[in-house]
Amino acid sequence: MKILLIGGQGQVGFQLQRSLACLGELHTTTRQSLDLADITAIRETINAIQPDLIVNAAAYTAVDKAEQETELAQKINAIAPAVMAEEAKKLAIPLVYFSTDYVFDGSKASPWVETDATGPLSHYGLTKLEGEQAIVASGCDHLIFRTSWVYDRRGHNFLNTMLRLAEEREQLNIVEDQIGTPTWSRHIADVTAQALVQTHNNEAFWKQNSGIYHLSAAGQTSWKGFAEAIFQIAEADGRRVPKVTGIPTADYPTPAKRPLNSCMNNSKLKQHFGLQLPDWQQSLQWVLQS
Repeated sequence: MKILLIGGQGQVGFQLQRSLACLGELHTTTRQSLDLADITAIRETINAIQPDLIVNAAAYTAVDKAEQETELAQKINAIAPAVMAEEAKKLAIPLVYFSTDYVFDGSKASPWVETDATGPLSHYGLTKLEGEQAIVASGCDHLIFRTSWVYDRRGHNFLNTMLRLAEEREQLNIVEDQIGTPTWSRHIADVTAQALVQTHNNEAFWKQNSGIYHLSAAGQTSWKGFAEAIFQIAEADGRRVPKVTGIPTADYPTPAKRPLNSCMNNSKLKQHFGLQLPDWQQSLQWVLQS
């Protein structure tokens, strides 16, 4: 199988390079080698490689900055996936796309399921939703994985920000009324690869299982709870940690509004693929101890 991985430098994309390497011939693009704001370049790349599968791990993820750079965010998160889907349909190949919990408005009291009504609060969430909708409308075989609170030991994310601030400050004020599930990028990549193993060369399976899936770790916490868990492990490892104080979202205003409830139900993923992620706390232990 010839796989085109778009966005190999991001948190999920970097891990996908490892997870997908055993599945076939991997062709990876980066921000430098493929400008996702250039529709012509996307089409040319796909047609030059003639892949059997496209995995799009690239995205405009600067949530607050997207409120100003609306056009660029839409090009990367919505228009680019639409073009990939069109090309995938022409080549009769599947497309994998990674979306976000930010397609929801956060008002639900229980974990979100795939059939719940969407209602993004930010331009970032809106563009990711538009990307989803374009892929579904194209008619290509697809897997759309909605993830949440993605982190890793590389890149810009909450985990690395907390570890950096722990060295600089005695006290941190962390939002405690937004809840979700921290999800390790390696597990996202591994589940993706495991799902693709089941679908490869199985046209009937694609027809039955193309669609949107929630892909996040088990359990839930707040940003404050996530920070406290990070510092608990760090302190046991002999690191200096700050005191954490919980604050409401209203006391930490940002350009982009975040959903209060980002928890997602992963039952569909388990039902269709027999796959589930471990509890977020166990994953965090593995990340910080590796």
